[in-house]
Amino acid sequence: MVDPSGFLISPIGYVHSTVKERSSAPRQGWEGAPDVHIEILAEFIDGLYRMKAGRDIWVFTWLHAARRSVLQVHPRGDPLNRIAGVFATRSPDRPNPIGLHRVRILGIENERWLHVRNLEAIDGTPVVDIKPILEGDAG
Repeated sequence: MVDPSGFLISPIGYVHSTVKERSSAPRQGWEGAPDVHIEILAEFIDGLYRMKAGRDIWVFTWLHAARRSVLQVHPRGDPLNRIAGVFATRSPDRPNPIGLHRVRILGIENERWLHVRNLEAIDGTPVVDIKPILEGDAG
């Protein structure tokens, strides 16, 4: 068994969005999320080599406003939906609040700003990783 205190996750960047409050964020990116910018920290700029506009990517975030003690929720926050465990939902509230977002790169500005579509994270959300979407990836 791995000692959980040995896990360290540091941001590679931050989301800059017009959505400032969790209560204002759409539940999924395709449900009205504004276009946002992801600021990549200077020490990670080289990791953007060969990224280009028009590509879809996976963005992994740390949902810093999440409630980490929640283990069951009503899906989509609707009390009419039967309660479910957080691992069976896309709830941001969970023990390790890692967000997974499929977004499209609209542009790369000043070598460190990714302009993306369909990212529902709130302003200031830490970005912990970015991965390309490969053929066959579910979306």
